[in-house]
Amino acid sequence: MTAPPPEGPRAALEALRTEIGKAVVGQDAAVTGLVVALLCRGHVLLEGVPGVAKTLLVRTLATALDLGTKRVQFTPDLMPSDVTGSLVYDARTAEFSFQPGPVFTHLMLADEINRTPPKTQASLLEAMEERQVTVDGTPRPLPEPFMVAATQNPVEYEGTYPLPEAQLDRFLLKLLLPLPDRAQEIDVLTRHAAGFDPRDLDAAGVRPVAGPAELAAARTEVAKVSVSPEVAGYVVDVCRATRDSPSLALGASPRGATALLATARAWAWLSGRDYVTPDDVKALALPTLRHRVRLRPEAEMEGVTSDSVITGLLARVPVPR
Repeated sequence: MTAPPPEGPRAALEALRTEIGKAVVGQDAAVTGLVVALLCRGHVLLEGVPGVAKTLLVRTLATALDLGTKRVQFTPDLMPSDVTGSLVYDARTAEFSFQPGPVFTHLMLADEINRTPPKTQASLLEAMEERQVTVDGTPRPLPEPFMVAATQNPVEYEGTYPLPEAQLDRFLLKLLLPLPDRAQEIDVLTRHAAGFDPRDLDAAGVRPVAGPAELAAARTEVAKVSVSPEVAGYVVDVCRATRDSPSLALGASPRGATALLATARAWAWLSGRDYVTPDDVKALALPTLRHRVRLRPEAEMEGVTSDSVITGLLARVPVPR
């Protein structure tokens, strides 16, 4: 375990960006989003085309935070027990014993979650919500901290089972991982030419810079971040505006408003403040709300996106002074 740095939990979590940068080029926004989700005890949906380092990002984050991690490739034939675990008969004792599934870890990467049937999706989402798995009537708590980072591919729709809105709402954030720019892509190639192996993070020099203790201390501090009635009202106004938008068939629910307030508090704390500003709300509005709204078909045909609608609403909703 790493010794707690003298600067405290905020400095330890800020050091994550530098440490992850040893293995992952760019994707600073995704790194910040993952840290915000950990601070809020939430889960993250990562969307990006294959090859933008989604798996490497999660593995590197787990190493830098000294957390256990497991990866599951979701496929059409994956069963719920393949995720949660099952009872296995032991011939020596003539009894059934529980064999834990890969969900029993700190940071679980659910790769291509939209490629597995709804029943298996539901088993994972139940574990996310309840933070426990029930097998044969016995509840089994999951480790703490526990976060699911689920990925989905935005360009392949054949053979997929898109998550319904009610299940998407269980994810705290939806983070988009863009393709790198030219300079970043050259950096990636240069690293590989110099011998970088994404499967060997030790050789890349990635070391734990924080751990569960720092994360727990950080969560305690985030809970002390104050929210004025004006800022709480602003969060509500933004979410209510999504429900009135002519471009949206479904707006953000009160759960979405709660999530936006939580992520804004975490961002305010990471920024070194003990109070939330409207700018904190704006900074987290897109990743917190983009998957909680649904476009009308006619708006989609016109090229409107969830992000463009939310950005337009943020420009129109009055900001408290």
